[in-house]
Amino acid sequence: MKLQELADLAGVSPATVSRVFSHHPNVKREVRDSVLALARKHRYHPRLPARQRNVVLILPRSEIYPIRNCLEMVMMALTAVLPGRGFRIEVLPDDNLDRLESLQFCGAVAIGADPAAFKDWGVRFPPSLVLIDREAAPGSRNVFSVHSDEKQGMDLAVGCLHERGCGKIGCVIHGAPGTGNADVRRAAVLDALARRGLPAADSLVHLCGEDAEYLEVIGRMLKLGIDGLFCPGGSAGIIAAYALSLFNKRVPDEVSLVASENKLYSRYATPPQTTITQDHIRLAEIAADIIEAFPDASRVPSRTVLPYSLIVRDSVRSEESVGKVPG
Repeated sequence: MKLQELADLAGVSPATVSRVFSHHPNVKREVRDSVLALARKHRYHPRLPARQRNVVLILPRSEIYPIRNCLEMVMMALTAVLPGRGFRIEVLPDDNLDRLESLQFCGAVAIGADPAAFKDWGVRFPPSLVLIDREAAPGSRNVFSVHSDEKQGMDLAVGCLHERGCGKIGCVIHGAPGTGNADVRRAAVLDALARRGLPAADSLVHLCGEDAEYLEVIGRMLKLGIDGLFCPGGSAGIIAAYALSLFNKRVPDEVSLVASENKLYSRYATPPQTTITQDHIRLAEIAADIIEAFPDASRVPSRTVLPYSLIVRDSVRSEESVGKVPG
């Protein structure tokens, strides 16, 4: 079907149809809903001109979210993938969402934002919204979720430490209780420890919303006799390495360390850090697929979960050294 044919069916001009698909503010809601319904019925897929292929990138202002690592890596992936698909990017902070009413866009991507803020998205805006690293709120329309499997990722890290001889593992998770994925990660780590018969006490798994807390928390864990440390989120790997050095603990001889991948630090740390990492490029590609599928949302799944990968470097004891007493 061509744009003119869809316009004829809807009883509007081709220009109006084009404005509907780019979320132009000067289109009546009843006209918009009629055009979109006909487009879905006839499987019409718009070919927007370059000036209308704008994707709004919604970013969190909150310092609680571990933006220094995850956000930057997701952003780099999106800026690599979206322009390659012919999209232009406009950045908007998540505390200024009312400005969306005056923007012309064909899709939006929100990273680490509160899903509750978008519960009425499908009522207010026709283009698709992709939530990265978050689940869509129940009942949300035109809202898609793309994130990594937190339970699998936490299990991957705990398993790595356990397989390399760690019998008492501490975990410091970046994030305050009730924010982001912090609670999900904490529950997953406790479960991974318990399933392996390892100590799974609350004193060994902490949430830290502020960097300054890390030194105190890691110090307490060292007094409890940990021989493995897992620090997911934010720049936790950098802070953990610094803390262990202050307490004169050798990595990995005395304490093995696993963190989240930080492209600017992990491989250059001393020693280079073993990490879990998300597939950021794949996250960005799926987000682009969802935006391109508009208005036929049935072409893409509403929820996509991707596995974490493990990058083994020198911050964990080698499998060959397991059982040997550190010299």
